[in-house]
Amino acid sequence: MATFLLSLLVLSLFPSSNSVGPPSPGYYPSSRVGTLQFSQCFRNLWGPQHQSLNQDTLSIWLDHNSGSGFKSQRDYRSGYFGTSVKLQPGYTAGIITSFYLSNSEDFPGHHDEIDIEFLGTTPNKPYVLQTNVYIKGSGDGHIIGREMQFHLWFDPTKGFHNYAILWNPNEIIFFVDDVPIRRYPRKSDATFPQRPMYVYGSIWDASSWATEDGRIKADYKYQPFVGRYNNFKIGGCTTNDSPSCDPPSGSPSRVGGLSRQQSDAMEWVQRNYKVYDYCHDPQRDHTHTPEC
Repeated sequence: MATFLLSLLVLSLFPSSNSVGPPSPGYYPSSRVGTLQFSQCFRNLWGPQHQSLNQDTLSIWLDHNSGSGFKSQRDYRSGYFGTSVKLQPGYTAGIITSFYLSNSEDFPGHHDEIDIEFLGTTPNKPYVLQTNVYIKGSGDGHIIGREMQFHLWFDPTKGFHNYAILWNPNEIIFFVDDVPIRRYPRKSDATFPQRPMYVYGSIWDASSWATEDGRIKADYKYQPFVGRYNNFKIGGCTTNDSPSCDPPSGSPSRVGGLSRQQSDAMEWVQRNYKVYDYCHDPQRDHTHTPEC
């Protein structure tokens, strides 16, 4: 009996992080945007021989010859951009599987970008989901990243989960299964991306930094490394749409922000699963990130 009571006490003090998910956000933006076929909204960008479409699921893979990437057919100035992703289990150190917005091809050296990146790992260690925002500052030698990193409350290799970016003139919100994990508000023109962007996905070798700051590299004896995508959702305003076009809302309020229930869910995620925040990094020069 004493052993049983001690076990209960340990469980109450140290609950399993896998035993419970986040509080309900109460609002589900993905349900407001219809699912599109890959060919309706995207095309291959590079590595066509490392990309295959099987019914509704796109697989892209990396081996020692090449990775692969895809790009939206249109560029957008705001919107909801989502997809469901299933990641590769096992040894994936050094490998990045991504879904993001960018205008790097239009503004090389000083582009904008909004990232969801899965940083590869080693067996029995969790993936890191990295969110990031660049504003006219990538590729010119003066990269100013705004990284916030998370572990997940589920195993992203066991099944498909929905990941999304909502970007409008006032805010950027990152979602996982409709749960907001990060909100990046527009505090000034200088710290917020405003130029049109395309939507991308890719898998590539980032051994120089992806896993433990580059300490553990990609190992091609485990190739191919595969990322699987389906349930593509784009609800946005293209550059050719009327100025009166309104993108989908990320919350019940049409004026933006998050509801109290959504904020509670986001706070739960950040309290339990956030592992890095650039604003709280003492080694960063915060004169370059005034929004902190």
